[in-house]
Amino acid sequence: MSPFPNLFSPVKLRHRELSNRVVFGPHTVNMSNEGLPGDRHFGYYRERARGGAAMIVVEPVPAHRTGVLIRGNFLAESDEVIPHFRHITDECHDHGTTMIHQIYHVGGHGDQDNSWEPYWSPSGLPSMHDPWGSHAMSEAEIEEIIEAFVSAARRDKEAGFDGVEVYAAYNCLTDQFWSPLTNKRTDKWGGSLENRLRFSVEVLRRIREMAGDDFIIGLTVSGAEPAPGGLSIEDKQEILSYLDERGLIDYVSCGTGSYLHDFSKIVPSFHFGMKLGVPDAAAYKQVLRHALVTAESRIKTPDNAEDVLVQGHSDLVSIVRGQIADPHLVSKAREGRPEDIRPCISCNQLCIGRRMRDYWASCLVNPSVAREAEWDGDKAPAAVSPKTVLVVGAGPAGLEAARVAAERGHKVRLVERSGELGGQFRLAAGQPERGEIGGLLNWYQTQLEKLQVKIDLRHEMTAEDVLQAGADTVVVCTGSKPSRNGFQRVYPHIEKLPGVDQDNVCTVHDVLDGGIVPGSNVLLLDDIDGWWPATGTALHLAQQRHMVTVVTGSEKAAAKLDLSLTGDTARARLMEYGVEVLLATALKSWEGKTAELVNLYTGDVENREFDSLVLATTNTSDDALFEALQDKDITVHTIGDAVASRTAHMALYEARKLALTL
Repeated sequence: MSPFPNLFSPVKLRHRELSNRVVFGPHTVNMSNEGLPGDRHFGYYRERARGGAAMIVVEPVPAHRTGVLIRGNFLAESDEVIPHFRHITDECHDHGTTMIHQIYHVGGHGDQDNSWEPYWSPSGLPSMHDPWGSHAMSEAEIEEIIEAFVSAARRDKEAGFDGVEVYAAYNCLTDQFWSPLTNKRTDKWGGSLENRLRFSVEVLRRIREMAGDDFIIGLTVSGAEPAPGGLSIEDKQEILSYLDERGLIDYVSCGTGSYLHDFSKIVPSFHFGMKLGVPDAAAYKQVLRHALVTAESRIKTPDNAEDVLVQGHSDLVSIVRGQIADPHLVSKAREGRPEDIRPCISCNQLCIGRRMRDYWASCLVNPSVAREAEWDGDKAPAAVSPKTVLVVGAGPAGLEAARVAAERGHKVRLVERSGELGGQFRLAAGQPERGEIGGLLNWYQTQLEKLQVKIDLRHEMTAEDVLQAGADTVVVCTGSKPSRNGFQRVYPHIEKLPGVDQDNVCTVHDVLDGGIVPGSNVLLLDDIDGWWPATGTALHLAQQRHMVTVVTGSEKAAAKLDLSLTGDTARARLMEYGVEVLLATALKSWEGKTAELVNLYTGDVENREFDSLVLATTNTSDDALFEALQDKDITVHTIGDAVASRTAHMALYEARKLALTL
């Protein structure tokens, strides 16, 4: 029997029958080329259809030119998109997937630098996205927006989509009309509940009139508004019940967060609990009589999804980042192989993190994401001529190189000098709330065992050892070492911090591996802009009841984490645990227990006493083995931090890229 009987029970959604309950929900991947979906989009969605997703909701198109939010948005108000979308829908239909397209308009929270238009909103209130104001729509402009939604739906129907999902979440245009916080109108579009719902009723009614019966109409919603006077969950229940009773919606998909001061919950990181959106979805399911309910937000695994369905909290489950990390999540669960599903670690670093930097989205744990067209999906092709491959170092680069090489049929030996797999990534797993990294490392252990990779732990390879191993190919993944010179970017002329050689100085690596326990009053030197080795270690020490002060040249605590929507939640935790952060400040010297601190704006100097100094600075590559093999008659490659000290996602990407060529 299937371990997930509810997850793999079919369900009827208007004119379509879904073979299972898993949705690959909408999310902006920013892959378009001049507003058109291209090969990256094609490969990306095809792979999730191949992997078994019952329904895919393609990332949103702005209904109207005033709703453009990012550079990578699809073209608004243009039929040019139709044949490009048809290429995607035809392919995904061949795999049995129901295809939906989301249509949105963010209302008063736009981005003028992308749209070059004013933000159209119900009442002309300030944007929550930037410091600017919005334009209160006239009745004629409201009619223009409604017709723009209908035209977008018409294009989607012609492009082969089975339906559309209208955006009514996170306090964007549709729910700006709903909310008394953002709808101050006194005409027929504001005031009473019926008037505030008129915009959404007209959008949904006219789409149905245009599209006919064989067309799904869904609605993206979120929970209660996180501000006094905003819509409560009971208010939202009343709204959705009103739309449901009139047969205007076939399903609702319930997310979390809002532009109203709760933005990080829209793509919640590991700082939030599992199944975050389920209570709101369950509340909506209580009142809906016709429309199905999709629960989303931190429903990462088939186990999570099955539990939600068993409890009757929703009819469908949206697993987005889980299927980004492993596009074959559904098929592996159906086959009873959940242990083979590559786990998402909820880091947000390359999905929303790359999107926030205006790059196309990818995935830290899965380098094939956005390269599916180039690499023909997520599975590695069999090698034409299998070889013996020696991988030295079992950090992220070594693990992925060994796994992919073995998957291709090579005979692989993986050698690691420590007693565990994972390298410095395992240290990161020991930071507060980052334990999901441990799940990824366990997955690697399982996959390497299944692929019969020979693993040698507690063995440090010399150049002579490598030569004696007799491998056809050697991949050096020796990583990097913590720098111990206290170098700070604000003092590029000072190579070594005065006093850094004292016994009361250590690195974040020493702290996290348990090798050194610093004194009770700790100064942590952050020269990496608040990145996780600094912020995560500060929180780790604070939870261990150390008094922690962070000194950083940055102008914002945990600044680098903002790109992954973890900065605000990390700062909240720094405050909760009493971590002091000295911004725009440098450490000029460390003598005895005295820190000489310099304000970078004023030049003012302050001396303060601490028991220990902990260094969070950029690592130094450990390339000694690779250099020793350079003049030998052997095929050798080096990847990851052994090339340059960087991030786990670069190590994993380089490993997969190399292993595909071996």
